Amino acid sequence: MLKAYLIHLISRLSRIRHTMTDSCVFCKIVSGAARAEIVYRDEQVTAFRDTHPVARTHILIIPNRHIESIGTLETDDEQLMGHIFTTARTIAHDEGISKNGYRLIVNTGADGGQTIFHLHVHLIGGNRMRHPMG
Repeated sequence: MLKAYLIHLISRLSRIRHTMTDSCVFCKIVSGAARAEIVYRDEQVTAFRDTHPVARTHILIIPNRHIESIGTLETDDEQLMGHIFTTARTIAHDEGISKNGYRLIVNTGADGGQTIFHLHVHLIGGNRMRHPMG
């Protein structure tokens, strides 16, 4: 019980501390301090083209508020996560890749391949995806 409480407390403190960080490149993109080719922005999310695309369309969709990863989400973030996915659908349509399909990827933690610790969804499409993943 104490362990679960401590994990929750650390997560909550981390969330407060990481509302927006000076060192996070994605936070800098949201604030306008760093450049990116932004394709969509609203009050909750920003989407921009990946600088190292793995397909013809490779867009990152991020929450405007700093959230480190899926592992630090709270139940209050459920609406935001739904918004990220419906935004992905809208962008896929706008990019002309919705008819043939696309892939959404969320890497979580170092072992999951996450290299920037600001939650982001990769929207990848424009060519046939390969299997297996991982």
